[in-house]
Amino acid sequence: MMYLKLLEKHIKEGILHLHLPQGKVYTFGSSGTEVNWYFKSEKAIRRIALDWEFQLGQTYMEGLWHAGDGSLYDLLGLLRSNFQPKKNSWHKPIQGAIQQWNKISRAYNNISHHYDIHEDVFRHFLDKEMFYSCAYFESDDASLEEAQNSKAKHIAKKLLLKGNQRVLDIGCGWGSMMFHLAQNYNVDVSGITLSREQLSVAQAEAKRRQLANTHFHLQDYREHHGLYDRIVSIGMFEHVGTPFYTTYFNKIADMLDEDGLALVHTIGKTGPPRTTNPWIHKYIFPGGVNSSLSQITKALELSNLRITDVEVLRKHYALTLHHWQLRFQQHRHEIAEILDEEFCLMWEFYLAICEVAFVFSDLVVYQLQLAKKHGPVPITRDYLYKI
Repeated sequence: MMYLKLLEKHIKEGILHLHLPQGKVYTFGSSGTEVNWYFKSEKAIRRIALDWEFQLGQTYMEGLWHAGDGSLYDLLGLLRSNFQPKKNSWHKPIQGAIQQWNKISRAYNNISHHYDIHEDVFRHFLDKEMFYSCAYFESDDASLEEAQNSKAKHIAKKLLLKGNQRVLDIGCGWGSMMFHLAQNYNVDVSGITLSREQLSVAQAEAKRRQLANTHFHLQDYREHHGLYDRIVSIGMFEHVGTPFYTTYFNKIADMLDEDGLALVHTIGKTGPPRTTNPWIHKYIFPGGVNSSLSQITKALELSNLRITDVEVLRKHYALTLHHWQLRFQQHRHEIAEILDEEFCLMWEFYLAICEVAFVFSDLVVYQLQLAKKHGPVPITRDYLYKI
């Protein structure tokens, strides 16, 4: 059987016990982490062998395999560490351009697909402030709330805020970063989102907190107009699409004051470009992509912006996803009642496979500080670490 030969050839790190129907058990590998892989259907593993990029997640959603009493993360981690993709094997420029052709109408639909899920689903696994992006762990044992607050403070320091400045948050989500800035830095903050659900929740929360210095708009970045002292974008650039990178950075430049600063926080790759995994594209982030740094800087070179700082956050998103998965599992029953079991299978696979990617692959988070000239930013990084 083809899949047995594949596993025999590739499993060199860890021990995999493959459980097939009718009690058949095969073991691969001889040392390391030990995991179990249970299949309800032998057809499912054949589907995975023929198209692992899509079918690994698809068959899990269909309930055709599981990790038994073990960890889904451990199983996926063992598979990922033994089946490394060849360099550029996923880089299909034409397919990527089609996937990411995010004109304005399509961008609204893509965001609605993921973010217009009932807010209670997100409240069950995010921190109290509802940050849906990589946290900043100053220590491995920091709580999710502490790490997200540290992220907000870290970004605020990079923005070098002064009182009464106008700030724009592109892709503001449920308003988490906006509320942090409005409450702590005496600035006027506008936010744009494509999600009607996020807009409604954020507006209600701003009213509850009595934050008259926050303003929310249901708009694409290409539809928004204004001039700002500071612009921040956290976890939104992944939705722009490579064909529109130059448009995105030119738009930031158009809206940024000559003495202004911008901060873009985004998932990226330390390796070469790859097309988005087809399962992630279909079910989780249609139109989304995690770009290589070369793709980002190439677009920046064509804009009126210059890079004043780049920070690479490693491990932080893996820790964030681990916390999200723990909370998701704690509330899995309630989430299944809101949606259904298939959604829960899809979401736990999404969280697990993303954590695996940040541990075993080349995914990181980039924070790019941008300006139109040298003056607004100190020439050393000391300002980031002063209390």
